[in-house]
Amino acid sequence: MDNFTFYNPTKIFFGKDRLNELVTLVPKDKKILILYGGGSVIKYGTLDKIKSALNGYQIIEFGGIEPNPRYDTLMKAVELIKKEKIGFLLAVGGGSVIDGTKFISLASLISEEQSLKLLFKGYGSLPLTDAIPFGTILTLPATGSEMNAGAVVSHGDSKYVVMGPLTYPKFSFLDPTLTFTLPETQIANGVADAFVHVIEQYLTFPAGGYFQDRTAEGILMTLIEIGRKTIEMPTDYELRANLVWNATMALNGLIGMGVPSDWSTHMIGHELTSLFGIDHAKSLAIVLPSLMVIRKDKKRAKLIQFAERVWEIEEKDDDKKIDLAISKTREFFESLGIKTRLSDYGIKANDIDKVIQGLKNKGFVALSESRDLTLDVARKILENAL
Repeated sequence: MDNFTFYNPTKIFFGKDRLNELVTLVPKDKKILILYGGGSVIKYGTLDKIKSALNGYQIIEFGGIEPNPRYDTLMKAVELIKKEKIGFLLAVGGGSVIDGTKFISLASLISEEQSLKLLFKGYGSLPLTDAIPFGTILTLPATGSEMNAGAVVSHGDSKYVVMGPLTYPKFSFLDPTLTFTLPETQIANGVADAFVHVIEQYLTFPAGGYFQDRTAEGILMTLIEIGRKTIEMPTDYELRANLVWNATMALNGLIGMGVPSDWSTHMIGHELTSLFGIDHAKSLAIVLPSLMVIRKDKKRAKLIQFAERVWEIEEKDDDKKIDLAISKTREFFESLGIKTRLSDYGIKANDIDKVIQGLKNKGFVALSESRDLTLDVARKILENAL
């Protein structure tokens, strides 16, 4: 296991009916900006509950943060924050709203020119020393953004990652009942997204991280156990509570400490989302099984472990064991109602060039835990996914 430093300052408030505790966390002497997405927080009464809990506070709203939040939208919020002298942000929604709020929290204290540099060049390109503090109220379990420092922001036909020590939420409220009204496809996406987050920190090569491996395997097995059930029984509290907590734990940094990771599935998937509008989680479910096929020699030891421990496959032949594990992974995504082939989304062989060019433009020419997933290998993965 490698040396590591683990840091996660986000305070979690998990469970039902806890929004009244917001008054102990949100400063009353500052203007508060509540940020949300398409309006479901209004439709289902979540926003009213928050306002009631914060009765007497100076509250301003900013809605319309889209899935895969766009830079131009986020900069409108920045303009509002500067004009109104907002002192605290409250993100209400899923990963896109929370990701957008993270970027906004930084961009609100720098110039627009610096904001573009932050987006294109990353957190380390600026001497950032402060951000507007923010908390989150999670309404869609999927990305883990409620307990990590990462954000993905869209600009043009590309997606960019921004993350650093200033972009951890101060607190996050995880109330499973706030997710009961979500459409089936969003819950399916949440299960798939969390599953792939774990896989990308787990399916590399043995690195002596026994705790990390067993914890990752536990999350994967739980998602397999509850994935279809929580779609079919959306108001079952125990099922949904376990989805919410597993999605958070999948990407709060814990299982990735001291072990290698491989974010190739995400990098390739981001291109599919940007170019063809495929839901983020669905793009991952397309790429991952084919990546496993093309990279199975590189990931052989962990694929065998994955087959034995997660899927409990007892086949003696290791090659057959690996193939079964890959098939079962694809079948799992399909059981959630997620199609796993590019052709299912109208993408043809001649579209692959666009994805490869997108990876090349961003410099993603040597991905994976061993930095040997070249553009040629990425092409083979996409061809297999057709």
